[in-house]
Amino acid sequence: MNNITMSMRADELIIRALREDITSEDISTNSVMREFQMGKVDLICKQDGIIAGLNVFGRVFKLLDDKTELTFTKTDGDEVKCGEKIGEIRGDIRVLLSGERTALNFLQRMSGIATYTHSVAALLAGSRTKLLDTRKTTPNMRIFEKYAVKVGGGYNHRYNLSDGILLKDNHIGAAGGVAAAVKMAKEYAPFVRKIEVEVESLEMVKEALEAGADIIMLDNMSVEDMKEAVKLTAGKAETECSGNVTMENVAKLVDIGVDYISSGALTHSAPILDLSMKNLHAV
Repeated sequence: MNNITMSMRADELIIRALREDITSEDISTNSVMREFQMGKVDLICKQDGIIAGLNVFGRVFKLLDDKTELTFTKTDGDEVKCGEKIGEIRGDIRVLLSGERTALNFLQRMSGIATYTHSVAALLAGSRTKLLDTRKTTPNMRIFEKYAVKVGGGYNHRYNLSDGILLKDNHIGAAGGVAAAVKMAKEYAPFVRKIEVEVESLEMVKEALEAGADIIMLDNMSVEDMKEAVKLTAGKAETECSGNVTMENVAKLVDIGVDYISSGALTHSAPILDLSMKNLHAV
């Protein structure tokens, strides 16, 4: 997902998040700050990691008050260190206080995903295998989370159900088998669409190849069977390894020779990167 596309969709999602946090007023802020007062606050990193989502973080404050000024010493994809000041926000203190949690929620979540993805991708360095995300994302956060995967050095699988054909076990069951499912997909889908088939055995690999699948997803298969599956495809189709892939077990998958390894953990299990807004004062 590129920056332009994300910008087109982000405002609506950010506004939803702000409305979730402020239904009528920020009663805490309004209690102590009755009128406009210019102030500034520092953005501090409290863990080492990869930063992602600075534009989203800044947009939260801009939507509350477009006069808010933000300066950053880092850009998305940069390494950050614990204790490092990476930005400064200047504007109406009421805006800085009211937008703080929503802005940090986006930035911490996205930076956590980028950091985790970076660590997993490093384990695949030097191989031909690309690391992919999945659709296992937080509802209404997909555009931000998939962007963070790219910032961290991973690649995006299909964005949503309209974006590509992936025939999983239940699609195959509904169709009556691999061959039938692929045949129906070829008849229905535009010829420019690739067809990916999820398989769970070497027999299904053979069926998918004979049916003309473009990509074969090897789901929860043993390392030995996946190596054999790669040999069976012999360039006839691309291969993807999937199924409970995490930082702890990805290293043993490097030598299988698949084109892609997909991991839902990149988005559903990445811890946040701890960031904070500190030293708020009037100016």
